[in-house]
Amino acid sequence: MGMNMKTKLRRFHQATWDEPIIFELSSKGERGILIPKAEKGIEEAVGDGISKLPKKVRRKTPPRLPELSQMQVLKHYLRLSQENLGADFNVDIGQGTCTMKYSPKVNEQFVRSPKVSALHPLQDPSTVQGILEILYKTDLFLREISGMDRFTFQPASGSQAILAMASIVKAYHASRGESEQRDEIITTLFSHPSDAAAPAVLGYKVITIYQDENGLPDLGALKKAVSKRTAALFATNPEDTGIFNPKIDEFTKIVHQHGGLCTYDQANANGILGVTRAREAGFDMCFFNLHKTFSSPHGCGGPGCGAMGVTDTLSGFLPVPAVHFDGKKYLLDCNVPLTIGKVRSFYGVVPAVVRAYAWIMSLGSEGLKEVARVAVLNNNYLLKKVKEIRGASAPYAEGQHRIEQVRYSWETLTEETGVTTDDVTCRMADFGMHMWSSHHPFIVPQPFTLEPTESYAKAELEEYVAALKEVSDEAYLAPEMVKTAPHNSVTHRPWHGNLDHPDKWAITWRAYLKKCEKDLRKRIV
Repeated sequence: MGMNMKTKLRRFHQATWDEPIIFELSSKGERGILIPKAEKGIEEAVGDGISKLPKKVRRKTPPRLPELSQMQVLKHYLRLSQENLGADFNVDIGQGTCTMKYSPKVNEQFVRSPKVSALHPLQDPSTVQGILEILYKTDLFLREISGMDRFTFQPASGSQAILAMASIVKAYHASRGESEQRDEIITTLFSHPSDAAAPAVLGYKVITIYQDENGLPDLGALKKAVSKRTAALFATNPEDTGIFNPKIDEFTKIVHQHGGLCTYDQANANGILGVTRAREAGFDMCFFNLHKTFSSPHGCGGPGCGAMGVTDTLSGFLPVPAVHFDGKKYLLDCNVPLTIGKVRSFYGVVPAVVRAYAWIMSLGSEGLKEVARVAVLNNNYLLKKVKEIRGASAPYAEGQHRIEQVRYSWETLTEETGVTTDDVTCRMADFGMHMWSSHHPFIVPQPFTLEPTESYAKAELEEYVAALKEVSDEAYLAPEMVKTAPHNSVTHRPWHGNLDHPDKWAITWRAYLKKCEKDLRKRIV
């Protein structure tokens, strides 16, 4: 039985495996491969290798790694892969601000080639001229796209790029003897939370500008907040609601008049490529997420790159090394007196830059504009369709178009049926679809954030909407079906118990054993 073309709903049931953690599958002495011993002649010439290592880096005991055969390892990871609901598997438009878009597979071939993957960052620059050329030329491309004068690719994420921008803000004002005076950062309510969190890490007081009745940052509130204490404005535009602030140049002008800098969070750049530029909006710094807008897969924490650009005035504060071209060869320059230092090791995540370079080169300037046009078209088509679903709404900017995403609300659905956005998320998994609510704080009640990008066809958007409508209909007719979901998916209903108790946090197997030792002993007994 294929897809029901009338409803556009697919029959879906995910494979479920009662698969243990790989450490629990370990059997002492079992091996996947046998590593040959060093030949006697080699050992006589260079020694056993271990004795050459400094004592402080030698292990006293072997690492406690799982011991399994190759077949066991293969089965384990294949089973886990069948329990994934990934971007290559479903209409993945439900990730919202964490843009998930199709990354051409040819770009994966580029970065997995030994010509890239076998390189080492400690190689002499003369031996990595190709990679340095890609870094340099990607810098030039992003300068044109943003209007900035220099980029760095060291930050490995958007949040780290924001932290790097905050560090430059601090260093800039320190160079002018104003660091103690300028201790306030201004951001907006619908900007990404990292725009507030990262400066706060550096000790800044954060002032948040709330929205007006249209969902736009209140210009009057900004005028009251800005002062001689203002270090910088940190703003996302379009904001995480998908609303573009047409008065953004007024915001930057006011902050500049009071001596502050203006930094631009362009994580949501998918719908504005070739349309607007940070420089013309009056910003001194900006960043793009190469793992969102520029082809690299999002990857759940990696690979990522928060490509950060600055004007000439701030270029002397950028992390080192900087990549230069003298007309004949590419060079690494570490002689930057005002640099904030490294924010990550070496050059950054090079594979993300290679993918971005290939993507830009394949599209060209007109192609990038077409990306923006299709992304905006897809988003506003989706906006129209979702608003027709019973119980769904799009708060703020009533009757207006959005850019590349929309933060919707199930508030009406919850009030009328008791079904929450978390319930809908679980039920959508039964249709092979992913729906993310939004990042915290939940400023929009019962939120869900959709971002179709340019990757998905009209038929796929309609398939996703059909699933949302089906869940909405179930909520009104048989709410327990939604409240007890999922039924066809391996995922379980969210339980935050361990996340709410630091004593239970465990991000490694060793930490888990340490924290749960008593409970494990009880189970054994």
